[in-house]
Amino acid sequence: MPLTLHTARLRLEPYTPADEDDFVALFQDTRVSRWMGDGPAAEAEDRALFGRIFSKVYAQDLFDVWAVRQDSRFVGHAEIKPSSDVDGHEIVYALAQGSWGQGLGTEIAQALTAYGFATLKLTEVHATVAAENAASLALLGRIGFRHVRDRTEDDGSITRVLTATAATDTQPL
Repeated sequence: MPLTLHTARLRLEPYTPADEDDFVALFQDTRVSRWMGDGPAAEAEDRALFGRIFSKVYAQDLFDVWAVRQDSRFVGHAEIKPSSDVDGHEIVYALAQGSWGQGLGTEIAQALTAYGFATLKLTEVHATVAAENAASLALLGRIGFRHVRDRTEDDGSITRVLTATAATDTQPL
């Protein structure tokens, strides 16, 4: 199980079984899921994905994944995991649409990046972002991530690979 992380306004903590409906609602929101993985999935697939957090990710200590809460309210999802797409560890985060525009995504990305450097002892932390996702690209740029290359997906879309290094002046929490 991952450690609980704290930012000025958020708590990133291990999921509990009671989080399933909130997790599924987040991933079923096409405004959110269009930027995640292969895009929107069927509800049954999102429920199975949630189950794998417990049966595989936590059970086998594969990587760190958290529910994101503001006060006690579920507002998002966060993870840092090894990825062959970037030859290192990648941060992944999603916020419920009602929490957009408040700087919470910045707090999550900073917390994940700091955790990668301080706790996991990484020298680089990566992110992959759809080229059309201007808000996420700008957010990551503001906190010290730099564009290193583009990847063309099977559907012809472009994914930007961004990297922050431990030597980069990433913004503190």
